[in-house]
Amino acid sequence: MGDMAVLRATPALEALVELPAGRYVLGEPGEEREVELARVLIGRYPVVNAHFAGDIRKRDDPQLADHPATDVTRDEAEAFCLSIGARLPSADEWEALARGTDARAYPWGETFDETCCNCAEALMGWTVPVTAHPAGASPFGAEQLAGNVWEWVSDRTPDGWGVVKGGSYLDTGWGLRAARTQPADPARPTPTTGFRIAIDPGRSA
Repeated sequence: MGDMAVLRATPALEALVELPAGRYVLGEPGEEREVELARVLIGRYPVVNAHFAGDIRKRDDPQLADHPATDVTRDEAEAFCLSIGARLPSADEWEALARGTDARAYPWGETFDETCCNCAEALMGWTVPVTAHPAGASPFGAEQLAGNVWEWVSDRTPDGWGVVKGGSYLDTGWGLRAARTQPADPARPTPTTGFRIAIDPGRSA
């Protein structure tokens, strides 16, 4: 496939899904809490490598154009969002997008299914295109919320570390639960961490 064909097939940055305003049950079993969230638009897919065209520090292999952009620090992810009038989703918004109104364990339901995501059980050992697992979409239509890459969210821990959600291609099913939240060094870019955008009503990417 030629370079232009790959880029034409790249998921558009403007592909957004709606997280409706409402009350959502979030948190690990035994630690559930109910939160009220405002309406927000969030990327259907993680930001991909093609969206960083011209940035020589990001992967420019056209065959990876539709893979999630990785090796970005939290500040870089936030700066990219700001440059297009967006922001990082909060951890609560991200989790509600993944779990829906029924507080499911995984975006697709209660039971882990390795065919719905890029995980350790799938034995891929690397990222895959963000459109590779449509059956793993959340109730609101967002994809790749489990596996492939961890995703930065806007939250920080009390000691200033960043927060990531979703797990990566190295994580097993237990680690891909939507309620799971991990601290991460905000200044350390890794090949297992990416991000997606969020846009408040009235603004557009």
